[in-house]
Amino acid sequence: MRELVIDLDAVVHNFKLMQSRTKALILPVIKANAYGHGMVEVAKALEAAGCTGFGVADVSEALELRDAGISAAVLAWLHDPEDDFVEAVARDVDLGIANIEQLNRAVRASEISGELAHLHLKIDTGLGRNGSTEAEWIDLIEATKAAVAAERVVVVGIFSHLSSTSEADDRAQVERFRAALAQAKDAGLEYELAHLTASDGSLAYEDAHFDMIRVGIAIYGLDPFSSHRSSEFGLRPAMTAKSVVAQVKRVPAGHGVSYGYLHTTETETTLALVPVGYAEGLPRNATGKAHVSINGKSYPILSRIAMDQFVLDVGNDNVKAGDEVILFGDPAVGAPSVDDLADASDTINYEIVTRMGGRFKRRYIGAAK
Repeated sequence: MRELVIDLDAVVHNFKLMQSRTKALILPVIKANAYGHGMVEVAKALEAAGCTGFGVADVSEALELRDAGISAAVLAWLHDPEDDFVEAVARDVDLGIANIEQLNRAVRASEISGELAHLHLKIDTGLGRNGSTEAEWIDLIEATKAAVAAERVVVVGIFSHLSSTSEADDRAQVERFRAALAQAKDAGLEYELAHLTASDGSLAYEDAHFDMIRVGIAIYGLDPFSSHRSSEFGLRPAMTAKSVVAQVKRVPAGHGVSYGYLHTTETETTLALVPVGYAEGLPRNATGKAHVSINGKSYPILSRIAMDQFVLDVGNDNVKAGDEVILFGDPAVGAPSVDDLADASDTINYEIVTRMGGRFKRRYIGAAK
């Protein structure tokens, strides 16, 4: 009675559409269980469609892909300080390296495993998250050169990440990234791929695609958190969150509904119970602002969203137990959008789709399956 329907054809469509917009390679980002869409299933569909590499946050996600039979390149960049990288190197996982300490661990992993460690060096160009500082960058380059000479590592790429604060801030980061690449070149460090932009930057700055772009939220057909809209580019939302009406009942005027009686019926009416709550990832603070759809009609969630359920006041409409409830999906087919729910929850679509879980079951559709 709770279902996340994932359209793998939409995922593949979005990948190919982004691919058509650039001469650079595409690295789909499938961290955090593919933003809630199912990491292994999405990876298999994209690999079958010709995708040659994936981005994840940490090594455990990369190894899960290897366990599932994914043979494409996998890059992981957010590391546990206790991770020795041995299994990652042995199983051909590319490592994002932000400092000399991480580089040294990659070298040790190469010595233990007998395999070359494949690295992407990360420079912090202004986002302020992981990555080498500009002051440490040349030292990291020189240490990496020594590791290359010792035949312990190979540098696959150099990368960074935009803040998407403003065009001026992003452009300043692009120039810092170019300067970092120039330093590497001047120092004689060889690498294959430079990559900077994610979904938003890739849509906004075609001149900053370099050799590869990392595409996360756009792969799932959703808007980056700027003014860019996925539908403008032909992207299709891949996730539909749905449930059913579990119970209906007629109640008189003046009847309180759910915790705190945030909604009290004004006339005799029908209440429809929907078995989805914040345990499934539906934000509690969407109460009073979010809408869902039943039989093509939109209904506001006026009463308090609880752990397991919420209640709709459907008036005199012919709503019955078993009717389908769409929490969000593709607005092109009349469904509420995930952005609508995100706005109602004072957050972004990334968080909504990623947090969907609890007792939801995922069902995969499309020829890509």
